[in-house]
Amino acid sequence: MKITEKDVQYIADLSRLSLSKEEIHTYAGQLEQILEFIDKLNELNVDNVEPMSSVLNIKNVKRTDSIQKKYETKEILDNSPKKENDFFIVPQVIKG
Repeated sequence: MKITEKDVQYIADLSRLSLSKEEIHTYAGQLEQILEFIDKLNELNVDNVEPMSSVLNIKNVKRTDSIQKKYETKEILDNSPKKENDFFIVPQVIKG
């Protein structure tokens, strides 16, 4: 796929970027090189390659959820700067 300077200008307009003519020319060439490299990768035979989620040999460490300590409502509300009955009072976010 050929990337033209018109394509780069269109993408810049969508992104609300103002590019000089030199930048447009440079980016068109760079994007063209990237697409050529991707085309080379598409030529590889990957039929026997297993999919992987990470290139690193790491495992997700999971633990079971368990209650460590149960807090009483009063104990939690005591840390709040503003409260009323059993509720936190927070500043209004949406003006109506």
